[in-house]
Amino acid sequence: MEFTAKLENFNTKLWTWHIKVPNPIAKYFLDQGDKRVICMLNETAAVQCAIMPAGDGVFFININKKLRDQLKLKEGSKVNVTLEKDKSEYGLPFPEELKELLDQDAAGNKWFHALPPGKQRNIIYYVGQMKNPDLRIHRGMVFLEHLKRNKGKLNFREILDDFQKKT
Repeated sequence: MEFTAKLENFNTKLWTWHIKVPNPIAKYFLDQGDKRVICMLNETAAVQCAIMPAGDGVFFININKKLRDQLKLKEGSKVNVTLEKDKSEYGLPFPEELKELLDQDAAGNKWFHALPPGKQRNIIYYVGQMKNPDLRIHRGMVFLEHLKRNKGKLNFREILDDFQKKT
């Protein structure tokens, strides 16, 4: 599904730069249970993302700084958008290092897959954002040790402390 939108800013602490998704298009995906989509912007950049509710029947997709810089977008810039259902298992590129760690750690794998999909994506994103493979391995190990120690419960403040202890 295709549409044109403009880059806007919510100017809040929680959400900032975004494009609004026309209500009929958002409803088309959401009515099928598909919140996760692949979003092609200006026929150049494809990203896996979520259609988010802003309230009052308005839906949006977040546009991060890296993407804005890549596409040279400024507030008010027109953006050509194509959306399709994201058929991937996790809704994000899955780091190979995390896959290997899960393959080798049965208990960590069990706790990881017991998490809700959104929490799994948090871990996948946080591990995958590192450019250095050694740091991806380190982050993955810290997350899995945390999950095992806390019986599958995530405490992000504690995880941040764990990262600092182990670096």
